Amino acid sequence: MEKNVTLIALFAGLIAALGIIPAITLGFGVPITAQSLGVMLCGTILGSKRGGLAVLLFLLVVAIGVPLLSGGRGGLGVFASPSAGFLIGWPVAAFVIGLIVEKWNGAPLVIVAGIASVVGGVIVMYAFGIVGMSIALDKTLLESTGLVTAFIPGDLLKAGIAGMLTAALAKARPASVLSRADAV
Repeated sequence: MEKNVTLIALFAGLIAALGIIPAITLGFGVPITAQSLGVMLCGTILGSKRGGLAVLLFLLVVAIGVPLLSGGRGGLGVFASPSAGFLIGWPVAAFVIGLIVEKWNGAPLVIVAGIASVVGGVIVMYAFGIVGMSIALDKTLLESTGLVTAFIPGDLLKAGIAGMLTAALAKARPASVLSRADAV
């Protein structure tokens, strides 16, 4: 139990630390950040439940006003911004990523973690993000979908990095990749 709490807090801290990397804010108010890599790693390394909880903890701290989002943003206002859908989708994305890594044992971990990061960290996260942008920007779903295409190359790169980091960690310390350790 204590180990789980520690890991959840540690990975919430990882997402916060990735917020130090400067964001590139696009014209429609949604920044490109490294923090979605942290969300992917929460799922690939911690698994579905712990990964989702780590992201929820991070968002709770942001909601109470701690400026942990890239660019020093925090507070309830971020949940009414154009990026709100992405933020709301983060815990779901981490959960889906973790679930895929936990259940799919038939391929090398680097491939599974990379594909899981694309499914959860791109497809699932974009589904939430597109709806959120549509509401916040008063655009159609199709218009919002067009706007998120700017994120695809970077998010695919982050998914590949998440896959490689997870596989490298599993090779160096197999028991530390809990998404796989729990499945065994």
